[in-house]
Amino acid sequence: MINSGADGMRKEDAAAEIERLKKEINRHNYLYYVLAQPEISDYEFDKRLERLVALEKEFPELISPDSPSQRVGGQITKEFPTVRHPERMLSLSNTYSLEEVGDFYKRVLNLLPEHYESRPAFVAELKFDGVAVSLVYRDGLLVRGATRGDGSQGDDITANIKTLRSVPLRLGSFSGEQLFQAGSGEIEVRGEVFMRKDDFAALNEIRSEDEQFANPRNATAGTLKLQDSAEVARRKLFFVAYYMKGEAVEEPSHYKRLTLLKKLGFYTDGNFRLCYNLKDMHGFISQWGEKRWKLPYEIDGVVLKLDDIVLWKELGATSKSPRWAIAYKYPAQRAKTVVKKVVFQVGRLGTITPVAQLEPVKLAGTTVSRSTLHNLDEIVRLDVRLNDAVLIEKSGEIIPKIISVVMEERPVSAVPIVVPEACPSCGTSLERPVNEVNCYCPNEEGCPAQVRARLEHFASRNAMDISGLGRAIVEQLVSSGLVGDAGDLYSLTQDKLTNLERQAEKSAAKLLKAIEESKKQGYDRVLFALGIRHVGFATARELAAAYPSLDKLREASVEELSEVPDIGPVIAESIHEFFNKPSATAVVEKLREAGVRFAAETPKVPVNLNFKGLKVIFTGGLERYTRDEAAGLVLERGGKVVSSVSKNTDLVVAGKESGSKLEKARELGVTVISENEFEEMLHEQ
Repeated sequence: MINSGADGMRKEDAAAEIERLKKEINRHNYLYYVLAQPEISDYEFDKRLERLVALEKEFPELISPDSPSQRVGGQITKEFPTVRHPERMLSLSNTYSLEEVGDFYKRVLNLLPEHYESRPAFVAELKFDGVAVSLVYRDGLLVRGATRGDGSQGDDITANIKTLRSVPLRLGSFSGEQLFQAGSGEIEVRGEVFMRKDDFAALNEIRSEDEQFANPRNATAGTLKLQDSAEVARRKLFFVAYYMKGEAVEEPSHYKRLTLLKKLGFYTDGNFRLCYNLKDMHGFISQWGEKRWKLPYEIDGVVLKLDDIVLWKELGATSKSPRWAIAYKYPAQRAKTVVKKVVFQVGRLGTITPVAQLEPVKLAGTTVSRSTLHNLDEIVRLDVRLNDAVLIEKSGEIIPKIISVVMEERPVSAVPIVVPEACPSCGTSLERPVNEVNCYCPNEEGCPAQVRARLEHFASRNAMDISGLGRAIVEQLVSSGLVGDAGDLYSLTQDKLTNLERQAEKSAAKLLKAIEESKKQGYDRVLFALGIRHVGFATARELAAAYPSLDKLREASVEELSEVPDIGPVIAESIHEFFNKPSATAVVEKLREAGVRFAAETPKVPVNLNFKGLKVIFTGGLERYTRDEAAGLVLERGGKVVSSVSKNTDLVVAGKESGSKLEKARELGVTVISENEFEEMLHEQ
């Protein structure tokens, strides 16, 4: 009897075809990700992959762990188990001073053992601004990918790592250099996961303004911890390898190991070189200080390491950092420009935000012509005026900020910024509540800017996650009259969308599919998507837990709502007021008719109870998570997230540039922890 598939292909022929496709796909991955020399289009690549997936579906017994089909994504990870690294992942000592680089160089020379007579070489590498991870290969096959964590242990993110096409599932499968196979034991490869600038821009383009990532590193960190590996695959992360070790890796030169990594199919970026003296080091640092802005990815410095790996063990490390390496970080870039004009933008809640239009100036490799001034009090604090010379900074952030006014250069023509009395979008008179720093447009239903912003919020990732519903499409939907509120999205058709500018049938179909898929989002995310004032992601979860259906929530009184943990009278009044608006009622009914979920599912089993009973507040900028994501992690572990510091607060998580909340916490004696400590607390056993 002939063993054949549905289309008549024999198993033997299918096996041969699968092997051919695997080799061809791996080769094109190598050409694209390592050599940057693609030979075929994305479409042609996808057709080969689709053929492989189809054959493996027909003959599932022929699927192997290192098949390119195994990185497509789709696996849902409920939690990320903690795993111990084969060897501790140390963090490097940082410096912003060339003088300290010289001190490091002399210190290493002085620490060399007496038997070491020659002057050692150093390897200079670019310092990628990404997330450090460890990959473990067993007999050449990838078996685990983990975050750095606290250095000794991290989170197992293997399912997400496998979606990165720049990571070989088997050593050498990309390039054909299969040097480590059966019997080679465990080999660890370390590197940095990062997001290219153009992919980062595309990701932010489809997110609402208040949900956008600040920089590619934040986007990368957040993506690696997503539970849906299919979404990770869509975000196009890259992996750059900078270290490998294992019993089968005998080469004592770090430089040659980097070369070996490239042969095995890893991207190493190629911009590393040997330095034989301090002059070489300074030259490399200076060279890339100028060239880094032209790179398609972010780097924030240069790493200098001893080339002789044998010496690494002899020189050892401090409690945190190796003595044989150092990271030189480029200082924050600043530029001087002039404020030409200030425009006032309107947010989804009617908030008026001043944005300075600047005389275009080069900063960190891009031309900057705009900077937010945040609110009216910030204008007063800076004392910034039209025609003022100002200093702007871009310290790893995508959006520049005004640091200060150059007062000694203030011209006679400098004039105070006039706050408008009417909304710039609809002309309605603005209001400024007592003791608030912002003005508001009260015309919620008739202000086009507010309608557009609410739709962007509704479609954002933490809300309904409607991929493809970016700012440009929303603008067209509103201006054409097709959509007046979130409920109207669910009555869109193919014909209506294809009449819009730059909406072909394929893109229209994708958007309609994303809108349809959004109906599956949980009740708590629907609450957040509605855009109720003061109801953030964490508050929406609290409300969903207290009132398991929207109908019960709408019936609750202000007094009843105030009794929900961390709600309070202000938020309770806002919720009650929202559901009593005719416009909100109309939106809710449209969403109900469309089939959006208005009731909670069976409660999830907590990941752990590490935050049980703790009232937690976040202040400053977090690198690994958005504020809402971090709040969700606390709630999943039995904690509460509060908005202000008091004597009843149990824990303050302080990120970068923490302000008054951190000061108040210290005054009250509230426990303060760093983001690294927060990360450890999340996963403690």
